[in-house]
Formats: sequence, structure tokens, C-alpha cells
Amino acid sequence: MIAAVILAAVIYVIPTFRPGIWPHKKINLGLDLQGGMHLVLEVEADKAVENTVERLAQEMRDMLRKEHIRTLAFERVEGIKIAVKVPDETNIASFDDLLDKEFRDVRVADRTVKDGVLDIVLDLPDKEIERIRQLAVAQALETIRNRIDQFGVSEPDIRIQGEQRILIQLPGIKDTQRAKDLIGKTALLEFKLVDETHDVQSALDGNVPASSEILYETKEDPATRRTQKIPFLVKKRTSLTGAYLTDARVQIDSQYNEPYVSITFDKKGARLFERITAENVKKRLAIVLDGNVYSAPVIQEKIAGGEARITGSFTTNEARDLAIVLRAGALPAPVQILEERTVGPSLGTDSIRMGLLSMCVGGILVVLFMAVYYKASGLIADFALILNILLIAGGLAIFGATLTLPGIAGIILTIGMAVDANVLIFERIREEMGLGKTPRAAVDAGYDRATLTILDANVTTLIAALVLFQFGTGPVKGFAVTLSLGVVASLFTALVLTRAIFDYVLIHRKIRTISI
Repeated sequence: MIAAVILAAVIYVIPTFRPGIWPHKKINLGLDLQGGMHLVLEVEADKAVENTVERLAQEMRDMLRKEHIRTLAFERVEGIKIAVKVPDETNIASFDDLLDKEFRDVRVADRTVKDGVLDIVLDLPDKEIERIRQLAVAQALETIRNRIDQFGVSEPDIRIQGEQRILIQLPGIKDTQRAKDLIGKTALLEFKLVDETHDVQSALDGNVPASSEILYETKEDPATRRTQKIPFLVKKRTSLTGAYLTDARVQIDSQYNEPYVSITFDKKGARLFERITAENVKKRLAIVLDGNVYSAPVIQEKIAGGEARITGSFTTNEARDLAIVLRAGALPAPVQILEERTVGPSLGTDSIRMGLLSMCVGGILVVLFMAVYYKASGLIADFALILNILLIAGGLAIFGATLTLPGIAGIILTIGMAVDANVLIFERIREEMGLGKTPRAAVDAGYDRATLTILDANVTTLIAALVLFQFGTGPVKGFAVTLSLGVVASLFTALVLTRAIFDYVLIHRKIRTISI
């Protein structure tokens, strides 16, 4: 058993020092050791609920129009409710039938009928709202993970923290601003028709048509580096979204030698795009990303095949990042950066050097003390200590844990704790030998008397470490991981490994005295 445990630890530790030898990952280094970026994001899950209600309202409008059900008013109230006024009994009956058939999951928050006019307020059930919020966080996590994987960060740590927060650690990243832009971009791609029947200037003066809105295109003059905002009056209704995208790639325009993003739709998206372009020839179609107009080309003819391009004043990196976020999909709700920390690689290198130095100094002092104070028995404890550190390293590799600076502190603490169990055993053996017992009997009694005390002390420490891991944040968890592994390893080396060595020396080698 001892040989199997040590062999497993060696197999898992080797890739850390000689990558590629075994098909196992090396020990991951935390941000504080190799530098990188730490972010805590909060997903605005309530916005996802509002978006769901908006889609529901748009679908209901279309169904009312299709079924020829007349309404006096139809509007969203409080962001997550739909208020509808329906006149006369025939329309009310048709409206109720439509709710029963097509919108069974919608809750009636308020309903009154006065003078033959139905006033009804609809919203979503509480369970459905909670489900949408949880789904928004889970989708945001997967979308961000996909973006980071395509960005090329090795060994990122991305996890949900609490109910609406996402913890992101990106070791080794250097261009932090680009990473933040890539992670935080909602990437909601929409195709909207430009409203060419109304005047843009009149809309800017405050006369915005009910069915339209003002969006801006931002252009930068390459000579003066000044940005210019160009207003567009576009239809509120989205003709097509990026939900139908299957691919987005960076291409170079052969005429202007500038990068653009080529996008490809799936079969349904291709049919919708073909229909939209066929019905609106000679009209402008605005390509909108996160509320910003990227371009608004004139539709010259029907576009079949499901391919389009997004042009703009892109650099190559901007075009590449745009293609990444479009491929990975839009975030279901905006995210807000709550916490940001950046660690430089030079600081990480210094941390590793000082951490290893302190571990070596502490280890050497403990080894010398044990060898001087307990003589040959102390050397057995020192051998167990070296194997203890090997087992901790193997455990970090096996579980894919991340070694942090507090983790190194945990290893240094474990070095002291590892010999503590041997000190208890050796003192018991000394007492038994002082009573005149033979070396073998003294060893048996020493281990028997000390085992329960050692187990009590280490199990309580392990419980504390597990609580730290469960409820602590990143640095505290790093300490808890190495402390937990150290406690388990020291129990194994003190109660199993050193006992096996004493038994071998006293029984098989027939040594008559113990140097202790």
C-alpha cells in the first residue's frame, strides 16, 4: 500500500517538472504565483427577465395582429409586466382564448372589466422568474467560458459564486483591458431597418416616433483620432438577431485591405435574412451590436445563401474579438465588474522564489532539529517529512487544485505539523523504554498510546480546513487545500509509513536497540 501511494504521487508530480512525460496535468499555479487577472462579475439577471417579457410582448402583439383582435392599449409596465386594454365582448373572448391556447405560462396579475373594456395586467410566475435568473447566470458562465477558451488563456478558473456572481481567474494574461472588453461585451447582434420615413433631426429634437428609436454609429478619424457619433433613426422591432448565427470569421477586404467580420446563418436564419432583404430592396438595414450601429448598408438585392458581413473601422484584434464573441453567443444579460485585481508576472516570480526559499529554510531547520534531538529515529521522521511533501504535491496534481501563495504557507505549516505526530510517538517510546520495556514492546506501546491523540488533533484540524475551503474565498481556499492534503498525508506518514520502517528494522533486521 505504501509503495502504491508513493508511486501514484510520483506519477502525478513528474509532469510538473517534465511536461509531456505522462498524460496528466501539471500543478496549476494561482494568479499570485504566475501573474494574471482576477475578476468578479455580477450578472444583471433582472435584465434577462425583462428581455424575456419583451420577447413575450412582441410575440403577443404579433398574435393579436394575426388573429385580428383589437386593443386600445398594449404596453410594458414596471419592466416585467404587460398591460393590455381590450374593448367589447367579442374581442375579450378571443383574447381569453388566445391566452389559454398560446400563453398558458403567463400569470394574470390583475384583471378588471368596466364599461365593456377589459383591463388586464400579465406577468410571469415567481418560479419562472427565478428559473430565468438562474438560467441567465448559467448561460453567462458558459458563454464567458467559450469566449475565454477561444481567446487562448491556459488553465482559466471560471465558476459561479453565490447566486448572481461569476468568479474569473485568468493566469498569465497580459492584455487585461482586451480581456475585460471581450468578457463584458453582451454581443447582442440585431438587424434593424432604418426608419427613412421620418426625419432624424426631428427625432433628435425630441419627436421620436413610437415605433422607432435613435442609435449611433461611432467612427474615428484615423488622421485626427477624433471620434464622431452619427445618429440613425431605426425601427424598434428587430428583424433578425444573432441567435441564428453558426459562424463568424475575420476576412480582409480585397478592395480596401481592411478587416471585416463575415457571418453565416443557419437554415432558418438564412431564410429569414433572404425574406427580409427581398422585401426591403433599396432600403437600409442597420447592423446593431449592443445598441451601437456598426454599419447601415443599402440592400441592393435579395441576399440568398445566409451570409453577410459586418464592416467598420476595425483593427485586426477588434475584428478577431468581435468574431469570438459572435461565435460564442450573446450574453443573456449584461454583466458588471464588481472586483478586479491584476498581478504582474514579475511579482508572481518573486512570490514563488520567496515562498520556496521559506519552505526550504523551514524544512531544513525542522530536519536538523529532528536529526539532532531524536538521532536515528529523527532521520526516519525526516524521511517521512520528505515523502509528506511529495504526497501533497501529488494530491494537488491529482485533484487539479491550484497552488497559491497561501497554499505555500499551508505547506510550510504542514512541515511543522508532520513531525509533530512523530514527536508525540517518540516521546511515548522514550517513556516506555524508561520503564524497562524492550525496543519492540516500547514501539508498540508508543504507537498505541499516541495514535488516538494524533487522530483527535489532526481530525479537528481537517474539519477546520474543510470549513475554510467551503466558505472561504480564493486565497483562503488555497490555504485550506494544502492544509487538508497535508493533514491527510501526515497521518499516513506518521501512523503507517514510520511504523512500517520501525517494524522492518526491529523484526526483519533484528536490531536490539533504538537510537532515539
